[in-house]
Amino acid sequence: SRLPHRSACTVGPASIRSAKGKGMSSSSSAAEQHGHHAVGGRELVPLAALIKEESRTERHAVTRSRICAREDGGVGGEVGEAETRRPLLRYGCAAQSKKGEDFFLLRTDCARPSTSSSSSTTSHPPTFAVFAVLDGHNGDAAAIYTRDNLLNHVLSAMPQGLSREEWLHSLPRALVAGFVKTDKEFQTKGQTSGTTATFAIIDGWTITVASVGDSRCILDAQGGAVSLLTVDHRLEENVEERERVTASGGEVGRLSVVGGAEIGPLRCWPGGLCLSRSIGDIDVGEFIVPVPYVKQVKLSNTGGRLIIASDGIWDALSSDAAAKCCRGLPAELAAKQVVKEALKTRGLKDDTTCVVVDIIPPDQTIRPLSPPKKMNKLKSLIFRKKAKDQPNKLTKQLSSVGMVEEIFEEGSAILSERLGNDSGSRRTSSSLFTCAICQADLEPSEGTSVHVGSVFSSSSKPWEGPFLCSDCRDKKDAMEGKRPSGVKVL
Repeated sequence: SRLPHRSACTVGPASIRSAKGKGMSSSSSAAEQHGHHAVGGRELVPLAALIKEESRTERHAVTRSRICAREDGGVGGEVGEAETRRPLLRYGCAAQSKKGEDFFLLRTDCARPSTSSSSSTTSHPPTFAVFAVLDGHNGDAAAIYTRDNLLNHVLSAMPQGLSREEWLHSLPRALVAGFVKTDKEFQTKGQTSGTTATFAIIDGWTITVASVGDSRCILDAQGGAVSLLTVDHRLEENVEERERVTASGGEVGRLSVVGGAEIGPLRCWPGGLCLSRSIGDIDVGEFIVPVPYVKQVKLSNTGGRLIIASDGIWDALSSDAAAKCCRGLPAELAAKQVVKEALKTRGLKDDTTCVVVDIIPPDQTIRPLSPPKKMNKLKSLIFRKKAKDQPNKLTKQLSSVGMVEEIFEEGSAILSERLGNDSGSRRTSSSLFTCAICQADLEPSEGTSVHVGSVFSSSSKPWEGPFLCSDCRDKKDAMEGKRPSGVKVL
């Protein structure tokens, strides 16, 4: 089930104990030194000419620096983009397998289509990175299929010829379409397995995370602030999801045993799934939807750390505990430490997978790894006190600085709300007759607006796009449900 390994692309089952990334760099060496023209004692040069020459020299030095960064194997980026100094990425993955249904995806070489104007300024296409954790259930088929196909489905939903800013703006909508298409295509295979999916795209300092299920992604920003970039879709804990499932025709309750006693977490019936959103699960009602929660944030140039993990981690550790237990360690060791702490707390009761990604300022020095030194008790106490005081000082220094800028957040399960209107978006003439989910070409008379007939949609313009083919329209209607359940929410 593993794909061939490449240095810039790692995919595989989480039964592999660890995967170490070489990291990516968009930093460069110092700019070239430029000679200074000597001016004779009798020769007078106007001040304006000197300023103009100095400005021209600085521009040439910056341009050469950017070229060196791309030649050194960097993530790259158009010269004309605002984010010219892209961060370094260092990543690691660790896992312990119980059932063999956890999988991960590590990719650092994903090409972002550039506009014609940007492609003419550089021979290197801009790239982005993808990191994902997939926790399968009832078999591994859904997790493997999602790992191998979700990224392509997301990219196929992106319009062509977008600038970087437009591309990032279109990502949340494309992620929704990609998740739904992956679910729709996998269900045609007739296999009953399902999977969670937590899918993080890093482009420069911008992080976009889409997720269904209970695999979680947290951001540990510099200064010690831990932020959730996902929402757990567990019926036990998510009241809004329980209300949505019952309104769509499902029933929520616990497992009944002999004598009428109810045990275990809240589940959705039919099927008995503890989650309200997943990919696959054809044997469960359509109210278990693949529409992801999506959050997009932008880091400051101080960087941060992402921890993406399956519920084998989060059932044992809180978000704060996972972040704290691996601070100060490089990414590959940090992933192993998080798994170690989870196993120490709860034991190996489920597949346990952790991916750690460090987003590092390009001018920050990365020291070579060295094993920790043994310390006596007195020295250890002194060291701990210093380590405790330093983050507090750093937090105070950075408290007035916006460490993380939230750009987008949406968790609605209703496609008409998530796919939006085409009226305000950039499009080509061909996209008017393309299904917004599966990208199938449509005849002018075939497409049906995503807003038509939805009892949940607040849109008053059902003639507007985006449009769906008949199959995707049926999928949408099934997910939304057409009858009230009448089942009391527990």
